[in-house]
Amino acid sequence: MTDQVVRFGVSLDPKLLDQFDTMIQEEGYTNRSEAIRDLIRERLIKQEWAAEETLVAGTVSLVYDHHELELPRRLTEVQHDHHDLVISTVHVHLDHHNCLEVLVLKGEAGRVRKLGEKLVSTRGIKHGKMTFTTTGAGLA
Repeated sequence: MTDQVVRFGVSLDPKLLDQFDTMIQEEGYTNRSEAIRDLIRERLIKQEWAAEETLVAGTVSLVYDHHELELPRRLTEVQHDHHDLVISTVHVHLDHHNCLEVLVLKGEAGRVRKLGEKLVSTRGIKHGKMTFTTTGAGLA
């Protein structure tokens, strides 16, 4: 990381700037620069995921009823079939029936995305969501 900072100007419609300022204040940013940096990083991460072979990271969150016939076994089987992509899992008992499972994945974007989609779309999943992130290697 470099200690240098490059300053540049941005021209915006006043209404758009007001909306942006309101949004970043609601999200807790202390200045526009940090918010703009995060927006740029978000776009760069989106680009990483567009390249199928890029090394990426992500999470998959799954909520399901563990009493659902065969579902826990099927989820475990899928994870074992892709053990090279599954870095870690956390399993939480939300109540007597419902569980939350969070998987941390790392690997080639195309393979990680396909695994996430497979897990989220598994029959019996009440709610599933994939979160795309980066390994951080290419970001400043």
